[in-house]
Amino acid sequence: MGAGVMSMSLDPVATVSPHPLLSRYAECSMWLARYMERIENLARIIDVTEIFVRSGASDGWRAIVQINADEERFYASHSKATADRVIAFYVIDAENPTSITSLALAARENARALRPLISTEMWSQLNIFTQFLRGLRAEDIRPSEISQLCARIKQECQTHTGITEGTFYRDQASLFYNAGRQLERADQITRLIDIKYHTLLPVAAGVGSEVDISQWTSVLRSAAGYHAYRRVMAGDLRPSSVVGFLLKSEAFPRSLVCSLRHLHNNVSRLRSDYRLRDAGGIVERIEFLRAGLDDQTVGQIITRGLHEFLDWVQRQLQDVQTEVAQAFWPPPRPASAPAIEMSGQTQSQS
Repeated sequence: MGAGVMSMSLDPVATVSPHPLLSRYAECSMWLARYMERIENLARIIDVTEIFVRSGASDGWRAIVQINADEERFYASHSKATADRVIAFYVIDAENPTSITSLALAARENARALRPLISTEMWSQLNIFTQFLRGLRAEDIRPSEISQLCARIKQECQTHTGITEGTFYRDQASLFYNAGRQLERADQITRLIDIKYHTLLPVAAGVGSEVDISQWTSVLRSAAGYHAYRRVMAGDLRPSSVVGFLLKSEAFPRSLVCSLRHLHNNVSRLRSDYRLRDAGGIVERIEFLRAGLDDQTVGQIITRGLHEFLDWVQRQLQDVQTEVAQAFWPPPRPASAPAIEMSGQTQSQS
């Protein structure tokens, strides 16, 4: 990897590009996908939380700060996690690197570096989306307006996904892109379960109540899984059943097990189709993570400690990202060296 170029298969039968992929293209592909997935997930959680709080959950807005591990940054400038403050912090605050606007700008910078590889449609849609977000003002993000705004943001992210699916050339870059999307989905679903489960864990008197059902419905909606869940688990809104669905459903696209399966497939193809031997250790780590999920029932995971299990999963996912970076793109240049296309800090928000 020394020169920042990944070797490719020379097999004449392989249907791959004859040109090697620059390491920075691999990095930008992965982070473009992660940032867009993160934006959509954040918009969905904000939208559902507004409903969730109205149903009686007093700590709903604080939970968003916890999910994103932003307590230190948020409380440095805010004394309390109110609706107005949390929404502003996560939608338009340019000083917050985890806000939707900041993430969109980071995604656009990665797309700029990928201009030789991505379609005009991808680039144009990202530009329009970013300009829309940069134009938002305080009056656009009032709690009474937030549902409509989040619907627009989710639609733009889904449009990006559709355009990418239809126009992004299927080679190494697309495999890194898809691996990034699945890695982000796996990470986000564990954070959602971890925080929401412990926030909502009801007292015995509340189990099955209208409020209890409404709150667990909100968890499923936060993960875009409500309708899928109702198809297979109609009438069963026990906490353990919801957690089991979000962790172990083989058919739900955002479940942990489904995300890990697709992540494994994409990284395995980098090794098999393009002979990127450094992917071998990453594949083994993902297989180890999948085994840790498959070898336990949901009941066993909850009994042994759901938080501890999810914390372990998050550490393993972080190790996957670290190993991908070490294997496929060079370390950051010294501070005195000029940046190429994008600053290293863009990719430091993992």
